[in-house]
Amino acid sequence: MALWMEAGSEPKTESEIADLQAISALKHSTALELKEKGNEYVKMGKKHYSDAIECYTRAINQDALSDSDNSIVYSNRAHVNLLLGNYRRALTDAQEAIKLCPTNVKAMYRAAKASLSLSLLVEAKSFSENGLEQDPDNEELKKLAKQINLVKVEHDKREAEVSKAVSEAKDLLSAIEDRGLKVGKAMFGELVGLRKPVLDKNKILHWPVLLLYAEVMSSDFIEDFCETDMFLAHLDMMFSESCPPLPWDTENNYTREAVELYYEAGSGVPLSKKKILHYLLDGTSGANVESVDEEKDAIESHGSGKGSSKWVKVNEKRMLCDVLKEPDFIISGIPVFYVVSKRSSFYKEFKAGKWSLPP
Repeated sequence: MALWMEAGSEPKTESEIADLQAISALKHSTALELKEKGNEYVKMGKKHYSDAIECYTRAINQDALSDSDNSIVYSNRAHVNLLLGNYRRALTDAQEAIKLCPTNVKAMYRAAKASLSLSLLVEAKSFSENGLEQDPDNEELKKLAKQINLVKVEHDKREAEVSKAVSEAKDLLSAIEDRGLKVGKAMFGELVGLRKPVLDKNKILHWPVLLLYAEVMSSDFIEDFCETDMFLAHLDMMFSESCPPLPWDTENNYTREAVELYYEAGSGVPLSKKKILHYLLDGTSGANVESVDEEKDAIESHGSGKGSSKWVKVNEKRMLCDVLKEPDFIISGIPVFYVVSKRSSFYKEFKAGKWSLPP
């Protein structure tokens, strides 16, 4: 019998030919029955979807159907995989169905739907457009194509925002590097939030600057301290006679002529370029784009009073950029300066290095 013929050999007798034809007809009949059985399982609901997939798979494995029929079976299996949320398998099946029959509109619809679920928007758009070329009046495809276009518009908008955020962060990083500035781990997040420096159209840096009144650990904030501004310009404005006294300064010690600014030198560890970029992107559309080194930042104590850091007085007639360039100045995310009054009893303690930041 032909059933026992060696692989690759050709039937020679009429009996062998008849046997092969009978086997082929049986396999074809079985494949069609499995296809229909699969369709019945789909109609029976979710509990039977796995049975449907098994039937469709067995029908395909019979290797007895025409390309057109096999395309339908693959498309049907793609449909069930879509219903189960197996989007990658659904896409693979739909693509195989299209390969076997390039005019299979249902397969194109299912390929588009699976691609959309996988966020493969270019592919989804292509499948939906190809389907509408075959069947311009297909309402389901029209609706899906509209949905894909809306998602793609929103996706492209987000991508543009991410690209802009990354570009701006990289420009900022370049400006920081060009100036030889050192940026360390961001501090005082509860006070400064996600404020970051800004690079204007003339490539000038504008820093948000935090002022801490060391005596009472109160704070002030300068939203826009241009790097070319001198400190005295801001202090003149903040402590002018027209400004009300600080609510906690009952002895009126913090006047324009009495206040001095200091920064903590030799404190903190400069971050790598990658970590600075991550910091600059934090809170923007590009926050999750750049990868960050896994290593932990080294941690140094601030103002420990043991020689690890010291207080340096700021010359008010200097520009911000000149102070930030000092070799011992590490920017804690944004520049931080400490305000003390020569009139206060706290002044001697601070100058003697006996005060440090609370833990």
